[in-house]
Amino acid sequence: MNIPTFLALDVRGSEAALSLAIRLQPLGLTHVKLGMSLFYEESGLTLLQKMRSMGLEVFVDLKLHDIPQTVSRTVRVLVEGGATFLNVHCSGGRLMMEAAREAADSSADRMGIFAPTLLGVTVLTSSDDIMLQQDLRIPYSASSQVVHLATLANASGMDGVVCSAQEASILRDVLGSDFLKVTPGIRPASYSERDDQSRVMTPLRAMESGSTHLVIGRPIYAAENPEQAWVDYLDSFKIRRVASDIDSAVLQGHPQT
Repeated sequence: MNIPTFLALDVRGSEAALSLAIRLQPLGLTHVKLGMSLFYEESGLTLLQKMRSMGLEVFVDLKLHDIPQTVSRTVRVLVEGGATFLNVHCSGGRLMMEAAREAADSSADRMGIFAPTLLGVTVLTSSDDIMLQQDLRIPYSASSQVVHLATLANASGMDGVVCSAQEASILRDVLGSDFLKVTPGIRPASYSERDDQSRVMTPLRAMESGSTHLVIGRPIYAAENPEQAWVDYLDSFKIRRVASDIDSAVLQGHPQT
């Protein structure tokens, strides 16, 4: 697989989350995302530590947004709990993001571990231009707001942002390939529902658009057979690689037999 994918474990209860992770890990699952509903419903730190003990990369998706001191303290707790990816709302401003960066780095240094990847949340994938302009009185398009907030996040020490795959290519041009672009709202071509997402994209289109990490949830955990849905999802990347290899061979004058 060319690109890491976080499986959003938006299920009810830690037992269901652990069961799904245990079933899918032998099938290639390496990254999971713990959202706020599961984290708050259960003992989030305990679940985080169990996932880390399995060797999984864990994105704690709490979208922190508070005064800098409160965010700093929360980041320290999550780093000590084992989170490898964390996010904060870019709309909290530069000082808040800088406080999160300092807390993450100093906590990791004290523990002798790598600092977690910090991501800024730009515009939620459930939002669109009309919502921004009518509800929030932001007189810009979603894509323009994403670029502004991502640029602020980069200047504030974030490693990347959470954004729609529709903005990933723009951010790649503006901020480069090394700045991470974690994109939820991923929907396989065979999955026709948008659910509550407004800005969605297929995995392959997202990858081609510049996404560095994908987030997928309901098409897997809500499937009648999650194991098969996950395998099919991974296979779509293999099919893409085979097609690319064939195209390259033909262009070089070496058609495959």
